[in-house]
Amino acid sequence: MRLNGKIAIVTGASSGIGRGIALRFAQEGAVVVVADIADEPREGGEPTQRVIEKAGGTAIAVPCNVAVPDDVDHLVSTVVGRFGRLDVLVNNAATISHNSLCETSEQEWDLVFDVNAKGVFVCCKRAVQQMLTQPMVGDARGRIINIGSQHGIVAAPRKIAYGASKAVALYLTRQIAVDYARDGIICNAVAPGRILTTGLPDETQNDPHEYTIMRTPMPRLGRPEDVAAAALYLASDEAGFVTGHTLMVDGGWMAF
Repeated sequence: MRLNGKIAIVTGASSGIGRGIALRFAQEGAVVVVADIADEPREGGEPTQRVIEKAGGTAIAVPCNVAVPDDVDHLVSTVVGRFGRLDVLVNNAATISHNSLCETSEQEWDLVFDVNAKGVFVCCKRAVQQMLTQPMVGDARGRIINIGSQHGIVAAPRKIAYGASKAVALYLTRQIAVDYARDGIICNAVAPGRILTTGLPDETQNDPHEYTIMRTPMPRLGRPEDVAAAALYLASDEAGFVTGHTLMVDGGWMAF
């Protein structure tokens, strides 16, 4: 129960990596706020909130488009109004595009950046504003975990908008960590490599398994549970002296 009693928002928690993080946080005792524009998982099955409740955990679902500041304000205000504080924010909501520079329209660029960059900025800002009003609990007033990508660090063929937006998320992580360390706000990032989720569009067509398997030193590709374990560590008291860090979860890709 490493997050026992903690109040945690996970954006994009209805499916994929976000769902994995939400389920793991609930298993570890957190009250989980499932924040997403959709309720139904893309993988199929029951909504994340219902899965958590059936397992004996506590969760609420709050519809939220992270690119809309009013939605984010409503999200945080709802959580604080109901539970009194916000201990952990996981910025996981994201969208992707598969185009090179000359193929990327301004509309496509803006859409990706609205969610992956502006969304992280808006959620971090509102969370920090709330956390600054809270008393210290142990080493922190609150913790923020931004889900980035290895493609925010190295280039990826035909993913210019996605990679650039994830680089913004990783930069924001470092800046927030430095600016608010003395205030007791801890901010880190997780940068996944290739994570296999079910039911996501173009999962294999745009990232051929043969190349990805060849490029990953470990003998398997990642799973949402791998990212969830990393996020759990960063959300826990065990990471009390870790801030401004990007934790790679990539099976050794970036070491190769």
